[in-house]
Amino acid sequence: MKKNIIRFGLLMLSIGLLPACTSVSVTDYASNSPKLVLQEFFNGSLRAHGMVKDRSGKVIRYFNATIDASWQNGIGTLDENFVFDDGEKQQRIWTIIKDDTGQYIGTASDVVGKSQLSLAGNSLFLNYVLRIPYDDGTLDLKIDDRMYLVSKNVLMNESVMTKWGFQVGEIVLVIEKDVSE
Repeated sequence: MKKNIIRFGLLMLSIGLLPACTSVSVTDYASNSPKLVLQEFFNGSLRAHGMVKDRSGKVIRYFNATIDASWQNGIGTLDENFVFDDGEKQQRIWTIIKDDTGQYIGTASDVVGKSQLSLAGNSLFLNYVLRIPYDDGTLDLKIDDRMYLVSKNVLMNESVMTKWGFQVGEIVLVIEKDVSE
């Protein structure tokens, strides 16, 4: 009897862990539209509006950003300038290139290594390590970025931040293409 209870407990634990083993892939959105074309959406002036949440889901910061995006000789540049609700300003300049296999790779000065961009349908997924200032040093956070083009000029973005495999925060933002150009 005791063995059966233990087996049942292990079975329930295994079943409970199954959803954690499956994950959503960018290819799940391959047939969704409008189709996200990097050189089209990320070209020109864009505005972003977002919030940062802590690990409990509480909003701890708000921000607005301008993004000047351009492409030259197949190389994309996204010059992002953030202003947070406490007055802090940050800049991140992404460089995006296509590698020899046709995949897009993104780099920035505060990104450790390279980020491979996965694109399908209306979606763009990136995973990278972001180095942020922390106390008297820096902290490396893993970022799981997922973007969805919801209309021709609006992209929704959700990011999960983790450290040592534990979620430490989220970023939610909307990016709008400036159509007045």
